[in-house]
Amino acid sequence: MGDKVKGTLVIIGGAEDKDGPCEILGRFLLLAGGKEARLAVITTATESPQEVGREYSRLFYRLGAADVFHLDVPDRAAACSEDALRLLDKATGVFLTGGDQLRLTSILGGTPLAGALHAALARGAVIAGTSAGASAMSATMIVEGADESAPRRSIINMAPGLGFLQEVVVDQHFAQRGRIGRLLAAIAENPFILGFGLDEDTALICDPAGQVTVVGSGACTVVDGISIKKSNISVSARDEPLALTHVTLHVLPRGFTFDLKSREPGEFGSGEKGCR
Repeated sequence: MGDKVKGTLVIIGGAEDKDGPCEILGRFLLLAGGKEARLAVITTATESPQEVGREYSRLFYRLGAADVFHLDVPDRAAACSEDALRLLDKATGVFLTGGDQLRLTSILGGTPLAGALHAALARGAVIAGTSAGASAMSATMIVEGADESAPRRSIINMAPGLGFLQEVVVDQHFAQRGRIGRLLAAIAENPFILGFGLDEDTALICDPAGQVTVVGSGACTVVDGISIKKSNISVSARDEPLALTHVTLHVLPRGFTFDLKSREPGEFGSGEKGCR
């Protein structure tokens, strides 16, 4: 089975708080070294890289980072740049912004920069991603799909992600956009993987041992298909509602944990905000 997580990850469901306590971004900064953190902000997923890069740079400096550098990687040539690799080599934390996850993976996939991200995780750097950056964390990702729909084969498209997280698929803006149907469809196609649906301003902190902790103001919906007994995914028409029985579902707000290896949630903790 191998390791489920390649290092420390902060997976954010999008629209994280940027004006108040900034619980999620502050937790990422703390994990990346606090006042000694050197952060790389990668804006490949967005079509407004300069604006988004400036926004997160200002935020992380305000929260106390020692250094923040914007890596504008608009194409595969830039993902092979020696300058970008040198900057990334100095980072204690990497932040992948939102936008389009297929843009992110199609530009970074198989490049020296993608390899450098995996190397950064292996040496102890923390990688965070919000929205599209969150979806791209896993080995398999949802590229697009219909919101507020019953699960059907036709409502999702999937593609390879960046591979920091194994045997998991992540969806974001989950409750706000009614995405339970598309996560169920993803699990129907791949019942051995876990589906994590992250609400806005909600994050998962994943440690290298496969322990996951929920932080933020919303919840994480976990869909586990390993127990499915009946499914018509292989015989249904593309637009026909799926039949799925004995799906396991957990709804986990702040402070709850989940073990990726045992596939079991943990009991509510001491009430602290953030990971224990």
